[in-house]
Amino acid sequence: MKIKEDDKINFVTLANYSKATSLKSSFSKDKIALVVADGDIVYGKGSPDQIGSDDYLSLLRKIRLDKSIKAIVLRVNSPGGSSFASEIIWRELELSKKAGKKVIVSMGNVAASGGYYISCNADKIFAEPNTITGSIGVFSIVPDFSTFFKNKLGITFDRISTSPYADAPSVTRAMTENEKKIIQGEVDNIYQDFLGRVADGRHMKIADVDSIAQGRVWTGARALKIGLVDSIGGLEDAIKFAAKSVDLKEYKLKKYPEPESMIEYFINKYSGEFVSTKMEKELGVEDFQLLKRIKQIKSETGEVKARLPFEFSIR
Repeated sequence: MKIKEDDKINFVTLANYSKATSLKSSFSKDKIALVVADGDIVYGKGSPDQIGSDDYLSLLRKIRLDKSIKAIVLRVNSPGGSSFASEIIWRELELSKKAGKKVIVSMGNVAASGGYYISCNADKIFAEPNTITGSIGVFSIVPDFSTFFKNKLGITFDRISTSPYADAPSVTRAMTENEKKIIQGEVDNIYQDFLGRVADGRHMKIADVDSIAQGRVWTGARALKIGLVDSIGGLEDAIKFAAKSVDLKEYKLKKYPEPESMIEYFINKYSGEFVSTKMEKELGVEDFQLLKRIKQIKSETGEVKARLPFEFSIR
């Protein structure tokens, strides 16, 4: 950092730091809503690091009904998740547009699959050059643990049902061919819906969308060339464009979900981190991450996913 021992260093107190904000302040009654959508997209209520459909449905509806809010900037940093939850959020954004509000998307590091689903009907999409986006595709997972239970735990299962599909999907037996066809049909139908959403939002033909879809992943720079985004730029660019699009020179920028108080932040952050850190220490990093993924898959068995089918880290 090239700091000498006798150099004067400026410090800021925690109290003053908590008051600092990058949000635009103004006396204007007009507002732009900055909606941060960060994490996996899940159906129902989500945790603080997820995009829960119930949470964002309520939040976006509140924004839509607020006449002082003239535009929405949606900051998306998500690999996707539940296809149904993505559709719920997409619909509420579409209703916001019909109510006369401009919807501008700013993509973060990742806005793929379900993350792109909720972005595709925006009036304008900004992405960073290295944003990971696209991944227009869906899949479903139904694991079969019957061999594991039998060989590792000595547990077997007997089945009595009132119909052939009474216990489907089940993780205690292999799927039948008819069950596979039913789930594949659902996957195909949702994929076609996904293509249609993108085609409508991006003013493209479905065949053209399909040619760049099928789960393919694109950088922001490449997505610009193939028509999946409109411009290369960051969050500030998206906010400035939103203000310009509704002819606002003076406005307040209101962030959603509304920030927690400092006390709530530290309690929620460190109580959760304490449990996670202790488990990670006991299990090891790889086994802890594997356990998290298994827990997630268990809760999502049989659900059609609009999500990146892999995890990645940029170093």
